[in-house]
Amino acid sequence: MKILVTGAGGMIGRKLVERLAADKALGGKAITGMTLVDVTESPIPDGCPQGTKSLVLDYSERGVATTLMQERPDVIFHLAAIVSGDAEANFEKGYKINFNGTWALFEAVRLEGEQSPYKPRFVFASTLAVFGPPFPDPITDDFALTPTTSYGTQKAMTELMLADYSRKGYLDGVGVRLPTICIRPGKPNKAASSFFSGILREPLAGVEAPLPVGDDVRHWFASPRSAVGFFINAATIDTATLGVRRSMTMPGVSATVGEQIEALRKAAGDKAVALIKRVDDPFVATIVKGWAGRYAPALATKMGFKAEKNFDEIIKVYQEDEMGK
Repeated sequence: MKILVTGAGGMIGRKLVERLAADKALGGKAITGMTLVDVTESPIPDGCPQGTKSLVLDYSERGVATTLMQERPDVIFHLAAIVSGDAEANFEKGYKINFNGTWALFEAVRLEGEQSPYKPRFVFASTLAVFGPPFPDPITDDFALTPTTSYGTQKAMTELMLADYSRKGYLDGVGVRLPTICIRPGKPNKAASSFFSGILREPLAGVEAPLPVGDDVRHWFASPRSAVGFFINAATIDTATLGVRRSMTMPGVSATVGEQIEALRKAAGDKAVALIKRVDDPFVATIVKGWAGRYAPALATKMGFKAEKNFDEIIKVYQEDEMGK
């Protein structure tokens, strides 16, 4: 089995590749090679098959998608994108990468299949930003896609294409609507949701962290460990039961910022909580107002997707995976 991972140099991409390298198989089939694609060098972890290679490429550039499909990967994990805040601030860049680039990948798969039969499993990293207010509580699987950001719009459009290309038999697509992944290791990124991780990660390391929203803001979360599990499951489930509905909201933990802070207090004490500093950031606050805080992911749960049960577990995962505790 050959696997292609776009966005392989990102946090979730690296963890996914590490998991695949450790498992050495996917869906009961041995992994014979992996192609790791990103705009920067993607690390190749120990245990990867000999045919693994890291390519520094922009998949949205002309001809790149066609080149990638010539190797006919059996499973494509499409994680590459620019994040929410960046897509909102840079309109053309967001559409070029998040929408046009992904469409190029779909077309490359379709055209490759016109040469001889080819139908890979295509796992697409989507987002909860495909939804927009007013929200029911909770949001069910039947809620309409009404995004209020460019990022959410780009992902929603791609979800529709994923379903259509699957319906036509060009590929076998599964869209994974990720909760906000928390706690993200490393440095903050340009995502509007970055502070959700920052108010935990930085204090756990003894560093101050800005908080641009109020304690009553509620959101939907899962750990990086769960995110990797989502992608593995999406690559191996029987899609026959999905029908035309190919994108699913993933399970997660519904928590307010205040509940996050209390979980931090339990894990690291008042000294850590004191490192959270209130700031005013209207740009982030406006984007966050367009997000919901509670979901009922019945279809994903039925299909075997799993996440943490509470925020204490999310912090524990971070301490185990990133802090060696």
